[in-house]
Amino acid sequence: QVQLVESGGGLVQAGGSLRLSCAASGTIFKINSMGWYRQAPGKQRELVAVLTYGGSTTYYGDSVKGRFTISRDNTKNTVNLQMNNLKSEDTGVYYCKLNQKFDNGWQDYWGQGTQVTVSS
Repeated sequence: QVQLVESGGGLVQAGGSLRLSCAASGTIFKINSMGWYRQAPGKQRELVAVLTYGGSTTYYGDSVKGRFTISRDNTKNTVNLQMNNLKSEDTGVYYCKLNQKFDNGWQDYWGQGTQVTVSS
């Protein structure tokens, strides 16, 4: 089993910054990707940023491009999300996801989520 622990959420004013971290532990064989998703009240969960481990490729949701940066710490199986110039619409619960590859397929693991609230 894989455990994901998120940290760094909180309350910030519009225009401010936050840094989220997600630490993975447990039975980890081969990580395909790690990333962040978010869910605002009454809305579907959406992609924020994903980092692939093989080619270190990054993908960002359109609404966060140019403001958010995803990075990883290889030695600690940790992925970080630097969020700058935060807007009220960035408010939501941010979830970390790890996608692991096995010989016979893939498996997604999710963290418990961390609340980000941006006040205008």
